[in-house]
Amino acid sequence: MPERTYYVKRALELGADHAVLFELKDIVFDSRTILKCMFGCADWGKGPTCPSRPGSLKPWEYRKVLEEYTWGIIIHSTNKKTAQEVSFALEREAFLDGYYFAFSLSDCALCAECAGGKGNPCVQPKKARPAFHSVGIDVFHTVRRFGLPLQTLSDQNQTQNWYSAVFIE
Repeated sequence: MPERTYYVKRALELGADHAVLFELKDIVFDSRTILKCMFGCADWGKGPTCPSRPGSLKPWEYRKVLEEYTWGIIIHSTNKKTAQEVSFALEREAFLDGYYFAFSLSDCALCAECAGGKGNPCVQPKKARPAFHSVGIDVFHTVRRFGLPLQTLSDQNQTQNWYSAVFIE
């Protein structure tokens, strides 16, 4: 298996603006994230990776599952699709390298228009993953530990920072 730093280098080669190794102790879990999903997201009740979907784990349940991992990679990009594509690529590479539980978390940008948002089944269910924040992770607190950029935006024209992660074990 490659050294852990390989995945950081690979993420940067694939187009990430930043990529950092994390240990599980660096991840800040906070179940209040579900409130921002429920009362701040227009996709609540619609998206195929949304915590509102039937059978979805709740943040406190995700925490129990994710705490089985010991390390991973946080990926930053100012492009949502890039963040997701890099996390998928790293998940696949890590899996092929023998880390068969590798799992990525990323805001979905697979389709130009989400079928799930229209009440239809997801057209790419094998690739769809829950967002980093929707599983109960305080992304702001977590990425700031690494000095990565993230702030609340007061204007939609401001540069957005997108984060994904790959939990590897």
